[in-house]
Amino acid sequence: MNHSQAPSSDGNVKPSLLRRIPMAFGALFGLLADADLAARYAALRHGAAAPPPVPPTAAPLPEPPALKEASPDAALQLLALLQRDARLIDFVGEDLGGYADAQIGAAARLVHEGCAKVLREHFSIVPVRDEAEGARVTLQRGFDAAAVRLTGNVVGQPPFSGSLTHRGWRVTEVRLPKLAERHDTHVVAPAEVEL
Repeated sequence: MNHSQAPSSDGNVKPSLLRRIPMAFGALFGLLADADLAARYAALRHGAAAPPPVPPTAAPLPEPPALKEASPDAALQLLALLQRDARLIDFVGEDLGGYADAQIGAAARLVHEGCAKVLREHFSIVPVRDEAEGARVTLQRGFDAAAVRLTGNVVGQPPFSGSLTHRGWRVTEVRLPKLAERHDTHVVAPAEVEL
């Protein structure tokens, strides 16, 4: 006979003490976490018929956002501008293992200046958050999750309080040059032939 369970006089199997101990802990935490379960337990404890369990009402899942195909033309145009003014593709594609740190630093300064020039001329960029980095901020329910990324120990529901580690960036205006209809954007830097 199984010693963990013994039949009762009404034919139901009664769990042994060793089986009841983990059941008791599970019930304790279940009662603390679920008010409906606690109400049914209280009714059973006082001899009343337990109300039927309330089926969980799942919130309808939001529709996934429609995906739109991004045209590569604007990205290729930006890459061409970064190559033209900052020689970005040349710099990133170069094997830097044979250069001294001072040489790399000097080249990086030119790339930095050229990239900054492209951003200033073709984009208006503002911070997402106005607070200084390191400031304490509170995000209320309904905050824009596309504009603010939560990091660290993210549990529970808003409001969330934390420290601003990066202000973020938002583009408010794009001023890319217009392209001729037959312009091949895939050529981000033409080959050069000196005569």
